[in-house]
Amino acid sequence: MKKTDSLRRFFAEHRRYEVIILLFVMMIINQGDRATLSIAGASLADEMGLGHAQMGWLFSAFAWAYMMLQLPGGLAIDRLGSIRVLGLAIIAWSVFTGLIGTVAMMPVGLAFFAVFLLRFMVGAAEAPCFPANSKIVSMWFPTAERGTATAIFNSSQYFAAVVFTPLLAWISTRWGWPWVFYVMGVAGVVMGVVFIYRIKAPVEHPSLSPLELEAMRSGGASLREHALDRPQAQGWRQTWVRARGLLKQRMYLGIYLAQFCISTLTFFFLTWFPVYLVQQRGLSLLDAGLLAAVPAICGFVGGITGGMVSDWMLRKGMSLTLARKLPIFIGMALSMSMILCNYVETNLLVVLFMALAFFGKGVGALGWAIIADVSPKDSIGMNGAIFNTFGSLAGIVTPVVIGYMVQSMNSFNGALIYVALNAVGAFVSYLVIVGPLRRPDDGPNGQNDAQPGPSLNAAAAH
Repeated sequence: MKKTDSLRRFFAEHRRYEVIILLFVMMIINQGDRATLSIAGASLADEMGLGHAQMGWLFSAFAWAYMMLQLPGGLAIDRLGSIRVLGLAIIAWSVFTGLIGTVAMMPVGLAFFAVFLLRFMVGAAEAPCFPANSKIVSMWFPTAERGTATAIFNSSQYFAAVVFTPLLAWISTRWGWPWVFYVMGVAGVVMGVVFIYRIKAPVEHPSLSPLELEAMRSGGASLREHALDRPQAQGWRQTWVRARGLLKQRMYLGIYLAQFCISTLTFFFLTWFPVYLVQQRGLSLLDAGLLAAVPAICGFVGGITGGMVSDWMLRKGMSLTLARKLPIFIGMALSMSMILCNYVETNLLVVLFMALAFFGKGVGALGWAIIADVSPKDSIGMNGAIFNTFGSLAGIVTPVVIGYMVQSMNSFNGALIYVALNAVGAFVSYLVIVGPLRRPDDGPNGQNDAQPGPSLNAAAAH
């Protein structure tokens, strides 16, 4: 009883921890929804007689809508508020996910288009998700805690794979592939209701203590959905002017390009990786689900490690540039190890190299923390939306390119090289294009990067 009381007291004094836990759980379900088709894909393809290229297009359906709705989603977040938009989005994408299971009752010719359309609608509903997460983190967390907070919700993609890949594989084997979608749809609707009920902006939270509020304010948390010195509603013309302004800045463009490359690794894991284990490595669906959880665990550990190390470097007085970029460099170097899978025969070594690659991808997945750090204060939603547009573009390109590569080569070897080369691209983008990290609002020298410590460019020069 005393432990329970102590825990309640702890969360009462640290409401932001409850917020990040709810974001983490919500994102586990979100990423589980995204992975449903990869788990059910082999069974669905056999039942519908689909080839690799056709499955590539089904895998990409999510990302088409996800990309096209990023800028409208960012506008909705900045105008209507991240919490309201995200709460409604959770319920919407969960309903569409559940409906995919009903295509099993349709004629084969119609079922393909129904799956594509419903996955497209899932992508449309999920479009505001990551930009909204980034804005919520910027409201609730001081600068020196954002790397860890962002790493927690960003690493959910790996934790979701740990939980849902074997579970959904078992459900598909036991009850059939439609139940994969039914289960995830119900789970998402329940989470959406909880999210709407529990999450509020800090200044509107009835039980946030004045002490925690002041600590958040002094640490750089924005505390509210909208800045006090500007109107909440802005027209499309001004929105596009702001978007073009962001795209013209070299630092942001480099960050966007790197996100495309890093997201290529993510979408390979979310789409083709289980199929790779089944079709090229000869595993059963259940065994593939269990083995896929190992790289996922390593990705989760890597994600938490990268965020915590980055924040630790900031607290030690190192510059924002060094603290954010160095884990990305190390992580992308480790991610290149997946190429070694082409040169080994045993599944144990394949899982080992994939685990190392996704540990590195997790370490280097600091893009959302960087967006929260360097976005103009009146354009966090818009900047996050552009950033995520580049990531979702990878969601279109990656499954389609890999589908055609596998179909033409009758092997995944070229696909693994393609994915690893994107890790190289992210490394080069942050090294050559991005430059020092700073928020334009903070002045010409960038207050965010004014902390003592060597800059990354100086370190790289030596």
